[in-house]
Amino acid sequence: MPWQPEIAWMPADNTLYKQPYMLNTRVLLKSVLEQAKTLGYGMNLGIEAEVYLVKKNADGTLSVPDPDDKLKKPCYDTRAFLSNFTWLDKMATSIDDLGWGLYSFDHEDANGQFEFDFNYADAVTSCDRFTFLKMMAKEYAKQEDLLATFMPKPFSNKTGTGAHFNMSLYDLETGANLFQCKPEEDEHGLGLTKLGYQFIAGILKHGPALCAVFAPTVNSYKRLVRQGDMPYFTWAPVFNSFGSNNRTNSVRVPMGGGRCESRNADGAVNPYLAAALALAAGLEGIKEGLDPGKPQEGNLYELSEVEREKLGIQFLPRTLDEAIQAFAADPFVEKVLGSELRNEFIRYKQAEWNEYHTVVSAWELERYSHLF
Repeated sequence: MPWQPEIAWMPADNTLYKQPYMLNTRVLLKSVLEQAKTLGYGMNLGIEAEVYLVKKNADGTLSVPDPDDKLKKPCYDTRAFLSNFTWLDKMATSIDDLGWGLYSFDHEDANGQFEFDFNYADAVTSCDRFTFLKMMAKEYAKQEDLLATFMPKPFSNKTGTGAHFNMSLYDLETGANLFQCKPEEDEHGLGLTKLGYQFIAGILKHGPALCAVFAPTVNSYKRLVRQGDMPYFTWAPVFNSFGSNNRTNSVRVPMGGGRCESRNADGAVNPYLAAALALAAGLEGIKEGLDPGKPQEGNLYELSEVEREKLGIQFLPRTLDEAIQAFAADPFVEKVLGSELRNEFIRYKQAEWNEYHTVVSAWELERYSHLF
């Protein structure tokens, strides 16, 4: 480990009675990759790592360490970036030393929020790296007496923390990207092959169920809200839809094509579980020859309900409870996870939802204590 080089960190797979333990989500991901292998496909994955660097106060609240980092939209703010340079430099240097190919890191859309982008890799490697990065960010933050948090929505008035999944399939023999084509070869002009569109269609088919793993906490759904006016939109994905360079869709095809990006994944995601289900959904879309329809190019935030319904665009789950219900109702989930892992996930997340409803929040006290 860069901060403690006498210790090595090695991801590994559990076994039970000398057999792969399928409740281990890393093992699960490998099993779905084996299914892709029978079709001649491998999966590449890049995860955009957003993180807050905050100070934990004596009363338990969180605050931005730099009091001057207070712009309404501070994305790419150099001054605020440099005020946290010691932590950022440790992170960037370690990512480079680990050979991940860091190509960008910046101040993100909220005060105290940053993003690290490094090269995509095969799905298991990318999940391993994201898992290690979260631990590394916290360790280096401790050295500055700060807290690095990947919590989806630590501040109600600031942008949430995403972990966007950028996915593509490649040919196992040649390594060629099977989603990449020239824009003129794509009827929608996005530079995505028919296989890529079928993959997206599978993601959308199971979009509500996938939401439970991409956004797996009560707090996640405080990020997934349609909020703000044009200069201050949250750009959080709340619709089960896809488009091109349009951040109001849950799935988009970034400029240049060749991949699809799932935008509802947040910092609390179990990357192995989410990647396994996303890959399985995409493979189903390919096997069934599904069509996602035309890409949505307009700002979906501004559609009226009548316009949205006319286009057939559905909302994604708006609470963890809705997501759990969608997850439980989709037979695809048990087919991929098996009944034991499916049921355990539902039990665990339902308990989280129930516990949340026993807590009296500061908002409730402020709103009701003097009113009644």
